Amino acid sequence: MTISEVRATNGVLGDRFGRVATDLRVSLTDRCNLRCTYCMPAEGLAWLPREELLSDDEIVRLVRIAVELLGVTNVRFTGGEPLIRPGLVEIVRACADLRPRPKMSVTTNGIGLERLAPALKSAGLDRVNVSLDTLDPERFKTLTRRDRHASVVSGLKAAADAGLVPVKINSVLMRGVNDDEAPELVRFALEHGYELRFIEQMPLDAQHSWDRATMVTADEILEALRASYTLLPDPVERGGAPAETWLVDGYRASDGGPARVGVIGSVTRPFCGDCDRTRLTADGQIRNCLFATDESDLRGAMRGGATDEELATRWQAAMWVKRAGHGIDDPSFLQPARPMSAIGG
Repeated sequence: MTISEVRATNGVLGDRFGRVATDLRVSLTDRCNLRCTYCMPAEGLAWLPREELLSDDEIVRLVRIAVELLGVTNVRFTGGEPLIRPGLVEIVRACADLRPRPKMSVTTNGIGLERLAPALKSAGLDRVNVSLDTLDPERFKTLTRRDRHASVVSGLKAAADAGLVPVKINSVLMRGVNDDEAPELVRFALEHGYELRFIEQMPLDAQHSWDRATMVTADEILEALRASYTLLPDPVERGGAPAETWLVDGYRASDGGPARVGVIGSVTRPFCGDCDRTRLTADGQIRNCLFATDESDLRGAMRGGATDEELATRWQAAMWVKRAGHGIDDPSFLQPARPMSAIGG
């Protein structure tokens, strides 16, 4: 990236295609307390050495640089499983003190949320996304290799009670596994005032066994939903949001507004042209795309004494070379070496 190009993106995380990243995803750990079959093997993975992970202070510093110097307005903490990060509440509290204050959320599997929800709300967290792929406890145990379904359901309720709203549920449907549950998952969300987002299964599993032919597509999900519900176009502008949303006719959300359901068709309905995300891994690497095959190191520069301005310039350079799209449909597409648990959702 040339000096003139850096100047052209001064104060923002822009790229060559005119996109500007304002949404930062921060992975706090690559570790997880579930072993979801579409994410990692039963025995787990080789976790990052602790000395390679960013410290709490380093995370807060990089978030501050993103917010104060680079125009980031939304911060989402992810993993792995972010709730197992011991310093999570204090990281949230420190980021809530930034000015301008970013909107903050957490994507979690929900285990531990029943205990942590009040503290996270008090620290300044705005809302949560909780992963739940099935309403059947036995099926949950098969999918995640852990008997923790009740903990997730309790965590959802605790988040709503704490005011971490809207509480959003993320569900991945798998053919022949849980693809029969789409209407029931929507019904559960509507009954409890949650917002449901179905997500197409993506090629980000550690086993590299993803097969597009067996993936449940956005069209199939919508067909299943329309058999039970009347879906109306959502008049709210989508912007850079990954989910296409529909109003569920005849139902109201917990705030009295129209109930919505969303589908994130990352594979069959890519939204790369409107992408506004930048990603920071737990070991301090910048990824300009979820499916990027290379990364830019901020941790080494930071620990080597780089100033805030130097780190900001490195971050800008990393985003400037972002590709036009993820290229999953291209024959040359290569699945990232890191799985989702190591990248951050």
